[in-house]
Amino acid sequence: MERLSGRYAHYDVVAYQSADMKTLIISYGFTDLYVEDGELMAQESFCHAKHRSDQPIETTMSDAATRAIKPIAAVTTLTSVGGKARVQRPETPTGIGIRLEDPANEELPTDPNDPRVADDDNDGKPGVTVRIKASEELQGELYIARRERFAYEVAEGTDATLTGTLTGTLTGTLTDKSEQLIVGASNPIFITDKPWVQVEDLSKSPIILIKQTKDWDCDRLEIERDKIFPEPPVVDW
Repeated sequence: MERLSGRYAHYDVVAYQSADMKTLIISYGFTDLYVEDGELMAQESFCHAKHRSDQPIETTMSDAATRAIKPIAAVTTLTSVGGKARVQRPETPTGIGIRLEDPANEELPTDPNDPRVADDDNDGKPGVTVRIKASEELQGELYIARRERFAYEVAEGTDATLTGTLTGTLTGTLTDKSEQLIVGASNPIFITDKPWVQVEDLSKSPIILIKQTKDWDCDRLEIERDKIFPEPPVVDW
């Protein structure tokens, strides 16, 4: 546990699919591993997100919205395989753009006017804002509330397709069962009721954690991320 403890630059990809669109969400941030009461804890924080799609549509989310995702610390399951550590982080359901007293069990409302909807990115709009550009003529905003539900498993070792041999690197896959509510849009054309689900092939949803010094913050990660992490993938399924 002590050897694994520290701040890790965090990169993950989640591959989603709906009835009419495939998309990737690439997230950058930090995972802090630390020992508390004999357990290895994982605390995530996020800095920036990118989107990729199989459609000629650009979607962007502000850093303020991304940083509003604040999962609680999770007790991990730590095992050793061949002398190399394997870390499993369980789900810690987290609301974004909505206030949930019991994030794990409380149902996400279906009414966009529910008083629990919150302006977590502080832009004066309900929920958090996703900006959409289909063409120069068709642009606008979608306002959403989400329950973030992710878990991952990472291990020490080498993955030539991601980072090669690096000391202090954990790689693996991420599972995501997040739920989303559309609470409004600048143009009704952007509203859809088609659900998003994660692609079953978890190789499309990798996670990489690279150990850094404790003084790394979002500003430092902004400068370094393209040097330490792979190029964002493209939709290829």
